[in-house]
Amino acid sequence: MTAASDRAVERLRERILSGEYAPGERLGEVELADKLGVSRTPVREALRLLAAEGLVEITTNKGARVVEYPAHDLDHIFLIRARIEGLSARTAAIHASDADIDKLDEIATELAGYAAHGELDEVYRLNADYHSTLNGLSGSAVVLSTIGSLIHATVLLRTLHSFDEAAMRRSVSHHLEIVAALRARDPDWAEAVMHAHLLSARASLLGPRKHAVEETP
Repeated sequence: MTAASDRAVERLRERILSGEYAPGERLGEVELADKLGVSRTPVREALRLLAAEGLVEITTNKGARVVEYPAHDLDHIFLIRARIEGLSARTAAIHASDADIDKLDEIATELAGYAAHGELDEVYRLNADYHSTLNGLSGSAVVLSTIGSLIHATVLLRTLHSFDEAAMRRSVSHHLEIVAALRARDPDWAEAVMHAHLLSARASLLGPRKHAVEETP
């Protein structure tokens, strides 16, 4: 890719993740080229790369648009992940080796350092590493395949970009607390923190939960 294409990718990715280009919004090559101050070729290359990342959808004869995930689908993704990854944390508290826990501790500590400096690319990478490592300790191929089908790069990136300072601190703290729960060999503690961790992330991305049926006084 050319330098112009690289710049176009970075600027488009940031605008999509920041919400400047909303989910479902059409991304016209001519308009984008004008806004970014480049020709249409770098824009076209950038859109193809962002499509591969899952941020953009390109349809024949219709062009490109920002990928859209319905809020109710995202809500269910987080709820299911909270249940399954909570069970993974519970299993790890019982069966993980000291070396396994040390590895998670190293990842969580490194992630905390990058988060403190606002380096989201590294936070994204290490967050994925942390969760995949922990889920791998479940020893279940079913767990791994189910979680794999639920985790979308777009959703993870949007979630991280939706974090304010307090949410990021909370997320970092959860990772470290889960490690503490594993070292204590306390499955209830580990499961509870993982459950809270994912529901907290859900709230950052989607806001307050709306219940269809209110409690009767």
